[in-house]
Amino acid sequence: MGTTSSVWDYVRGFEHFSLCDWPGRTSCVFFLGGCNLRCPTCHNYKLAWHMNEVPVVPENDLRIFLRDRAKWLDGVTVTGGEPSCVPGLGELLYEIRKFDLPVKMDSNGMRPEVVRDILDAGLADVFAVDVKGPYSKYPELTGHAVSEVTARTRLEEIFAMARQHPDSFYFRLTKVPGITDADIEEARSYLPEGFELKLQDFVPPRRRTEDAQPDNETRRAVGNVVD
Repeated sequence: MGTTSSVWDYVRGFEHFSLCDWPGRTSCVFFLGGCNLRCPTCHNYKLAWHMNEVPVVPENDLRIFLRDRAKWLDGVTVTGGEPSCVPGLGELLYEIRKFDLPVKMDSNGMRPEVVRDILDAGLADVFAVDVKGPYSKYPELTGHAVSEVTARTRLEEIFAMARQHPDSFYFRLTKVPGITDADIEEARSYLPEGFELKLQDFVPPRRRTEDAQPDNETRRAVGNVVD
């Protein structure tokens, strides 16, 4: 990924207003580069694996936007890539918090220790965690970045946190090619009691480097320019 001088240099996409990235809230969206997985169906592969091919969104522009528009927003969504892989993530979330906005963080759940740190520090209010499928399919679904045993161990840590903090987590599954109805039911069975598995339709990757697309409730093109 190359070197960066600041955690803000990992912000490689920004959407100034979204109605669908945080259910029930209007939010802006920060897209952070880098990821610890190699999912063959990734729709943000440039952002995830070749961050330096995507322009940095200037820190000052982001700060000015938050200063001027915070009163019109219900929160900030931080997505990727995979935010938990970003060095200095806590610093970035702390700076966002200064604008008195709630934060939702998206994660693949494979770095539960980071999620725990962010949760304990009060730097995010909600975590949207992707459950990619049955543990047995994680090697296939992640480009062999994660084994079945690792997926089980790490997601079980996430589920334990969700039991302790039920208002701070929800879970999603994207119906990528190869995922069957039986796979969905198995993945659903992993969730703690009382949680639902939100299903998302698969959108094939686009071959453009200048856009980042949300891996959330709806996917659409996102530019880098702050309006």
